[in-house]
Amino acid sequence: MTPHPDLEEIRRSFAEHGYFVFRNVVSKEKLSDARSKILDAYERATRSGGLIEGGGRISGHLNCSPGESARFAYETLCEHGIIDAAKAVVPRAAGPMRVGCNLNLPGSVEQHYHADGLFLEDFVVVNVAAVDTDIENGAIDVLPGTHRKFYQYWRFAYERPYRKTTRLPLSQGDVLIRTSNLWHRGMPNRTATPRPMLAFTLGEKGNDGSRDPFQANGGSITFEPNWYSDDLLGRLRERTFVKAPFTYNAWRFVRSLYGNKGYAAW
Repeated sequence: MTPHPDLEEIRRSFAEHGYFVFRNVVSKEKLSDARSKILDAYERATRSGGLIEGGGRISGHLNCSPGESARFAYETLCEHGIIDAAKAVVPRAAGPMRVGCNLNLPGSVEQHYHADGLFLEDFVVVNVAAVDTDIENGAIDVLPGTHRKFYQYWRFAYERPYRKTTRLPLSQGDVLIRTSNLWHRGMPNRTATPRPMLAFTLGEKGNDGSRDPFQANGGSITFEPNWYSDDLLGRLRERTFVKAPFTYNAWRFVRSLYGNKGYAAW
């Protein structure tokens, strides 16, 4: 197991790259059990017809609330000092925690590069690899250093920071902590098996922390929209993105010429 982290090393990595990776932290056996529970829940929801039609399912990137099945992972992160380290590096991360999971489905497509949330309201995302995650099953693509300034999309397109593309393969039990301002994207899963990745967000605005995050939906595993709404218009937008991704890039470019959307809430 990984010893308590070197805080100065993490600070340097965050300042330069916007992320840091810890190796071999969380129990592989317990993660395999959590993976089985998530995939079983997905299969049951699929068979019952209770799964949403769109909301990311068309493009292959679905959000999941893992409930109680993820509590052990968070407790391990606390035991190893990783949560305290994240809070020390990004003070805003001392706020409430939300638990989630990305389910990267077989046949998924490349997401567009994006940052999470607003630039002036940054928080920390702590990802735990529930399975070995490599190029084949959709290891995350990050753009090191892009967290250091705000990019309107026209500037992103002009300066082309996507030339810094960096894939981050993780072994089961590895932990990736990253600032929400780091530009990144989900990548295609070319295998026949959904790939789950646990996520703990620390200090995200809008989360009042008034209840146990592992007890959302009664602690059960549920599946939720990712990026796209699960209504007729949302499904149309998602299908258009999958068939002609350049249309979304063009829309983002034009919209970015008329304001600083994503910079602040005011």
